[in-house]
Amino acid sequence: MKLVKLAVAAALAAPLSAFATLGYFQHGSGLKAKGMGGVGIALPQDTTGAAMNPANLGFVGNRLDVELEWFRPIRDAEVTGANPFAGNWDGNGRKNFLIPGFGYNRMIRPDLALGLIVYGNGGMNTTYNSNPFGFGGAGSNPGGVDYMQLFVSPTVAWKPNENHSIGLSLNLVYHQFGAQGLEAFGAFGFSSDPANLTNRGRDDSSGVGVRLGWTGKISENVTLGAMYQPKTDMGKLDKYRGLFRNQGELDIPATYGVGIAVKATPKLTIAGDIMQIDYAKVGSIGTPSACLFNGTCQMGASNGPGFGWRNMTAYKIGASYEVSRSLTLRAGFATGKQPIPANETLLNVIFPAVVEDHLTLGATWAMGSMEFTAGYMHAFKKKVSGSGSVPPAFGTGEANLKMYQDALGVAIGWKM
Repeated sequence: MKLVKLAVAAALAAPLSAFATLGYFQHGSGLKAKGMGGVGIALPQDTTGAAMNPANLGFVGNRLDVELEWFRPIRDAEVTGANPFAGNWDGNGRKNFLIPGFGYNRMIRPDLALGLIVYGNGGMNTTYNSNPFGFGGAGSNPGGVDYMQLFVSPTVAWKPNENHSIGLSLNLVYHQFGAQGLEAFGAFGFSSDPANLTNRGRDDSSGVGVRLGWTGKISENVTLGAMYQPKTDMGKLDKYRGLFRNQGELDIPATYGVGIAVKATPKLTIAGDIMQIDYAKVGSIGTPSACLFNGTCQMGASNGPGFGWRNMTAYKIGASYEVSRSLTLRAGFATGKQPIPANETLLNVIFPAVVEDHLTLGATWAMGSMEFTAGYMHAFKKKVSGSGSVPPAFGTGEANLKMYQDALGVAIGWKM
């Protein structure tokens, strides 16, 4: 895994971080797809979009793409009632993040493409300068977490004929996590290993996974696609084995989806995707937290709690319109029921991934063999009221989570 860590070291030099919109995943892959609501399973447009469906590399030709996205999430929590967490909490000690992307593809034969894709797949950050968990030894220490994933994906796409492509990515995955200000959970006996619960700096681990895809032009104007990425087993985060279930286990959930793209007119393309993210099937993410507060489990234990997330289904629709040979405009919308149940909001004050509706815009300017792409995304403000989220042992009230997001990215592509 040395190759992965070298790539990560270069990516973090900025420093770079990733934050995401569908739970803790991004709403799309590649700036062209992001400008269309994240649609990309059945719509090959560039190399970085192949992070969604590796089969798409069979249709994009020889090219290189480099992109950088500025991401600004605004996240807050409000805890009501008579309990030690009560207050209005601003999690925006850090507001601005950069998300990189890189893709290269070479058609070594008319039926065979080899490529490399490097991208931030997802992540989460909260920085509470005034700590909602600032009791039980935490004092005035800031609270929150910082989590990021980086994928380095060598990819092959094979075309059995001119209308179909089958793709496979080998995902070399690196992730990094840090937490601070969670001493209260150790002081009250909620952690199986309080010394490795919080304030341990950054820890990291690696894993290897795959992503499979198919893209098929079933008629002159209709393209279908499908992709599947099984759960990726990651090495344990030893410095946080008192926080994450099973002594620091934090795997990456399975994702799968289908898509369609229709060329409605010679200039207008309309596309849609449906994608599933199996958060609930990763123990550290999906296991309910009730056992923690009724005294039957501890953080970090093999039977420990997670954050109670549900599986998430995302629906995306987008359109692109060729105004001229040099200018293409895009717009799109993505939505999905956010993954945090109302009774799980208290622990998720540090993971408030509750946005649902995303509006996107984008454009590409072509100049000879070069393309310049810009994309914008706004995730509308969403509030989740945490009915039943404060356990009776701590008093009364509820934890309410709020978030909205903006992102603006630019990319340069070279056709070779």
